[in-house]
Amino acid sequence: MDSNGMWGRLNEALGGTLKLDIAIDSYPEKFATILASGELPDLMWVPPNQGIPNIGPMLESQFTDLTEYLSGDAVLEYPNLAALTPGSWRTAVVNGKIWGAPIPSTPFGQVYLGNPSVWDEVDGFQSASAEEFLEKCKEILIPGKRWALEPFLPNAFHMFSQWFGVPNQYRVNEDRTLTANHQMDEYLETLEYAQKVFAAGAFYPDLNHAETAQDFANGSIGALVSVGPRGATEYRQYNSDLLADIMVPFSAVEGRRPVYNMGYGTVGFTPFKKTDDEAKIRELLDLVNWLSAPFGTVEFVQKNYGTEGKDFEVEDGNYVPIGDADAEVPGLVSALNIMTAGEGVIYNTIPSDSEYIYGKEQELLELMMRRPTNGLYSDTSSDKGTELSARLNDVRNDVIQGRKTLDDFTAAVKDWEEGGGLKILEEFAAVLPDDVPVTPSSSL
Repeated sequence: MDSNGMWGRLNEALGGTLKLDIAIDSYPEKFATILASGELPDLMWVPPNQGIPNIGPMLESQFTDLTEYLSGDAVLEYPNLAALTPGSWRTAVVNGKIWGAPIPSTPFGQVYLGNPSVWDEVDGFQSASAEEFLEKCKEILIPGKRWALEPFLPNAFHMFSQWFGVPNQYRVNEDRTLTANHQMDEYLETLEYAQKVFAAGAFYPDLNHAETAQDFANGSIGALVSVGPRGATEYRQYNSDLLADIMVPFSAVEGRRPVYNMGYGTVGFTPFKKTDDEAKIRELLDLVNWLSAPFGTVEFVQKNYGTEGKDFEVEDGNYVPIGDADAEVPGLVSALNIMTAGEGVIYNTIPSDSEYIYGKEQELLELMMRRPTNGLYSDTSSDKGTELSARLNDVRNDVIQGRKTLDDFTAAVKDWEEGGGLKILEEFAAVLPDDVPVTPSSSL
């Protein structure tokens, strides 16, 4: 803090001192260590997907129930928090109580991006079937010089699975039980297809390639997976002319319903250390409300860009970093936005880029599928889920590369079920809200 000018200016704007302990790696271990010490900070980040166990009992024993402050009309006292959507708030509700301020992130999930200069040679990136896409991949290959797809296989498999109608992690059955996507025939079909794509040489051969972004920008890799549609503009930093094509999922086979998997929509929530001191609770709520200000407000600019004349200047309506901003701003802003945030917007310095992304998002929403377990917790999943998934995914990746067979994957699914997978399904189903719909059939 002492060596970061933007941080000091943020403290001045807040009228106090905001101290942050920023964990770069191994957050669950850091979280567990702090929890065991009994010396909790005023605020802590609770992520939805990093394997922190026993969320419910932990919140009850260590953190403050904020329901009376944030439910119903009470939240109107904190207008920036009141502006957050119901979808964002769901993550912060555990056992029927509100435990913190949600941290919104884009509700859109991963997308395939194509470099238009490459795919224009084969009538564009978009395809009408899985086989057509594979043929296009083969046509644009230039041995040793150009590859169709980036090397990270899990992301590619995720894209393929949407074309085959594999649901977003779980299927909700008519009887309100759950089926994991890897237990389904559509998943095996996707896996068999991924084998074909790999065997055709479509993927860049070095699975640990460190310069994928640059190679995508220069056209030696035709397509990569982005965290969301807004990534279509990110590669202008390497190629100022590159606005990437955003693929909309299509039917892999005739009569199959494609899906588009929405993202989590939040990166968790920020609970308060357990206290009965109402003045302290309201002070922290005022702080979180300030830091959750929406795009375009004075508070948002201070939090995300700093102080005009010190950290940025305005040129043609856009914020341009100055001084030490490139060194001081990104890390601090990243930490602040993993702690609090307003709802996201599409913002680019080139307005037509935002218009393109917005249009594609409307197309993706027509196929959207949310993960039915968003905001739900399973103790077995928290305790064993990461390990079980890692084992299964290792086998899947070996199958894609031809080192193992589909039968090996089927056996791995059985191990997953017996090792705790079925228990995870039962625990999630037991707390599945009534408003989560049954998953539609994959047939059109």
